[in-house]
Amino acid sequence: MQINLTENEKRDIAKYLESGKPLPEKYRFLLFEEKKEVELVWNGKTSEVTNVVLPFQTIEVVDEPRAENPDETKKQQTLFDFDDRGRQITGWTNKLIWGDNKLILSSLKGGVLREEIEKAGGLKLIYIDPPFDVGADFSMKVEIGDDELTKRPNVLEELAYRDTWGKGADSFISMIYERLSLMKDLLADDGSIYVHCDWRVNSYLRLALDEIFGSSAFKNEISWCYKTRQFSKKYWNRKHDLIFFYTKSNNYTFNVDQVLSPLSESTIKKYKLVDDQGGRYRLNGRGITGSPIRSAKDVEAKWETTHPELVVRDYLREGYPPEDYWMIDIVNQAAHERMDFPTQKPEALIEKIIKASSNENDLIADFFAGSGTTLAVAERLGRKWIGADLGKFAIHTTRKRMINIQRDMKNAGQDFRAFEILNLGRYERQHYIGVNLNLREEQKQKQLEKKESDFVKLIIKAYKAEAIDNFKTFSAKKAGRLVAIGPINMPASRLFVEEVIKECIEKQITRVDVLSFEYEMGLFPKIQEEAKGKGIDLALKHIPREVFDKRAIEKNQIEFHDVSYIEVKPHVKKGTVAVELTDFSVYYNQDIVDNVVASIKNGSNKVLVEQGNIIKISKDKDGIVTREVLTKEWTDWIDYWAVDFDFESKQEIKRVKNEVGEVKEAWTGDYIFENEWQSFRTKKDRSIELISVAHECQKGRRKIAVKVVDIFGNDTMKVIDVNI
Repeated sequence: MQINLTENEKRDIAKYLESGKPLPEKYRFLLFEEKKEVELVWNGKTSEVTNVVLPFQTIEVVDEPRAENPDETKKQQTLFDFDDRGRQITGWTNKLIWGDNKLILSSLKGGVLREEIEKAGGLKLIYIDPPFDVGADFSMKVEIGDDELTKRPNVLEELAYRDTWGKGADSFISMIYERLSLMKDLLADDGSIYVHCDWRVNSYLRLALDEIFGSSAFKNEISWCYKTRQFSKKYWNRKHDLIFFYTKSNNYTFNVDQVLSPLSESTIKKYKLVDDQGGRYRLNGRGITGSPIRSAKDVEAKWETTHPELVVRDYLREGYPPEDYWMIDIVNQAAHERMDFPTQKPEALIEKIIKASSNENDLIADFFAGSGTTLAVAERLGRKWIGADLGKFAIHTTRKRMINIQRDMKNAGQDFRAFEILNLGRYERQHYIGVNLNLREEQKQKQLEKKESDFVKLIIKAYKAEAIDNFKTFSAKKAGRLVAIGPINMPASRLFVEEVIKECIEKQITRVDVLSFEYEMGLFPKIQEEAKGKGIDLALKHIPREVFDKRAIEKNQIEFHDVSYIEVKPHVKKGTVAVELTDFSVYYNQDIVDNVVASIKNGSNKVLVEQGNIIKISKDKDGIVTREVLTKEWTDWIDYWAVDFDFESKQEIKRVKNEVGEVKEAWTGDYIFENEWQSFRTKKDRSIELISVAHECQKGRRKIAVKVVDIFGNDTMKVIDVNI
């Protein structure tokens, strides 16, 4: 490309560059060829997308609802083959993935699961509802007896949200642009994508989708209209969201007959329409065709003698073609589908999209899954699915929802697919620290070191430990124990803890504390047992969110709590075993009592967590403060628990591509938790069983695994030896 600049313009550019000042806007068009289309520009814009491929780890498999008695058959109907335990061994297994969806999308795009997706027919439909509300409160209410505890987003979710909106629209559009680019690559050539938004970001998203998919791929801007109690006296009340519908090509699915708008009663009455038992309508036994209907009398007169045969107008089948505005109410408080999850969308809304743009047995995906509405509707409509979310509580909520759907489908005699819970394991260091990838390599390295250093100093101070040097994985020591600090914005993975254990062996260290905001699903207790077998006392502790409160650190109010503790008791009798949950201990802290007392007004109260107890702090009209412990029993902390009656029967196999593209399989050394029985609380039923069904087992020794998920969505597992 030839650049035609005058000598004055060249000198002008050199002057700006030497002084380190930005060039005036006019040089953008003088230096670069003119764009033919409208372009969306933001600070730091790049067309590059991550190509990182990390291995997926299978944490849990659920392919049947709980057995109610030992004799109950475990097999479903006809879709799949089963092993001798009744486990699905053929066909697509649905995927529920916990982690950063950017890394999930990149790993799906370039990893071995891509082949599995293609074998399943390709990804035909994507629906996403990304976080578009900059002021949204993503806290949730957790029921404790007659009271409610506010569950705030965990640190990882807050950091991700901060990355999304840290620089306002710039950071949001940068986040979504890269993810949409990855989604386009994953989408089948005949696939469709629906993107949900509202007035805050609709203009940015429309332009971004035009750039990525092409303006010709745009099909609809759908207005979802709803009723809410909010109102304004300063502007027109905002009572609709937008859904952008794009396709990857002109060859796509659109099942108009599945989403016809129903004929009104007045239309049916006016034209005396009756069903001809083929789902199509006719008038008084005679067909309706030709020019638009004027009246029943006109049609009867025209066709009475000349056309006695039955001819049916296509547009009067079961309704008329649907419009791009939908009147669907939001999920109300009493709705059966309500999960009390922020931003939950009604199933009727998602059902309309799935019916129109996919067929039975197609594969669909939602990479901002939330409470799992897309996946729930997909399962009921006979579609395969992939769901992903960064929130561990979202994954847990979806797990319970999908098990309930399995139970409903089982009771109705319908087939249902297995689903597995996956984790993005063995994170690489550069992906968890949050470095700006647009910087030069030298600048990135400096930013990486600075962020790590600041983070480590903060945690050491809060933990009241002493900093140390000359170790690979250890940053501090406290009371004769060395301290390793996990990543900032990713879970501490097995790889991270294995490196800690390796250095312990090399340097003969026997007492270690590992601190992290989150831990990889299924990490403990196995990793602690491995460390114990090597002579290492390994303690895993959660870093509390209060570490970012400088006042709390200065007052020595930060408490690091241990991972939860489970006690179980097996009941062996005549070739069966049942498992009883006998104790569950947690050590959480959420908020600091002194801070809460200072913040609440007279005549109000707040519920918080202190040293594993849920406490209600109340202040009467005179300012007198009282405390009430709401957790009366250890069972109050349990939201869900499940049993695998033969834990070491299913090895976790890692499949990765080598340099030449060959897929290699290897056992990771871990086992997959196969969910065979479970009990959990629901919105309508807050009770929970504490002893499982008696499960038939072959004679001999076996390991039984018990998984408990607390009311915050954190999971803990215990493995016991049983002799049948």
